[in-house]
Amino acid sequence: MPEISRFFGITISIRFREHPPPHFHAEYSGHLASIRIDKLILHDGSLPPRVLGMVIEWATLHRAELLENWALAQARKRPKKIKPLE
Repeated sequence: MPEISRFFGITISIRFREHPPPHFHAEYSGHLASIRIDKLILHDGSLPPRVLGMVIEWATLHRAELLENWALAQARKRPKKIKPLE
């Protein structure tokens, strides 16, 4: 699962050839969640509320890059790194 960003102890990744809808994975301190890119909502799993808020804030800033990375990963190409939340 290629890592595309990391900030405040949160790891963001996209898996190769994943099922729709387009989404990414966020991991934090043993919590794992998938976030839909189109609606920026929790798709599966869980994160602490504060962490989920930071992930959604980051994804809002980088939605176009996330969609590009989703397409790359579906084509089995390495996704690009995305700037972390500061």
